[in-house]
Amino acid sequence: MKVSIDLQNECSNSSFLFDEDKIINYVTTTLNKIHYTEDAEICITLVDEDQIHKLNKEYRHVDKPTNILSFPFECPPEVKLDLLGDLVVCFSVLEQEAKDQNKSLEEHFCHLIVHGTLHLLGYDHIQDDEAVIMENLEIEILQQLGFSNPYE
Repeated sequence: MKVSIDLQNECSNSSFLFDEDKIINYVTTTLNKIHYTEDAEICITLVDEDQIHKLNKEYRHVDKPTNILSFPFECPPEVKLDLLGDLVVCFSVLEQEAKDQNKSLEEHFCHLIVHGTLHLLGYDHIQDDEAVIMENLEIEILQQLGFSNPYE
């Protein structure tokens, strides 16, 4: 399996630097955990609060900023592409949540990337039983990556 990441920083006030090797490790570990064996490409874009707010309102009908949005790519069966989809991360929300949860930016960013990648692969947390499955996967993946349980 080959994992490719397309990183974009559209955030005007962020000094956050992407570490592509770490992100590829986060995604690869997530894919391995669920036995995904295909090549995979994900586009990750870091945005400002106003951008994520607009996207959240348009696509989820939630009128406020959020930490991450996942946009799975649905490829027609006759076309062979490795693109799983797009993850859009709001730096200011990420930063505030990390501070509020007493976590490093890296730890919280890793959690969001794992969480978002699972969404791209069809996992969800709307129903309680789905949430338990998804959260348990996140906990196991994050522990494998050296981070603590994000739900404690």
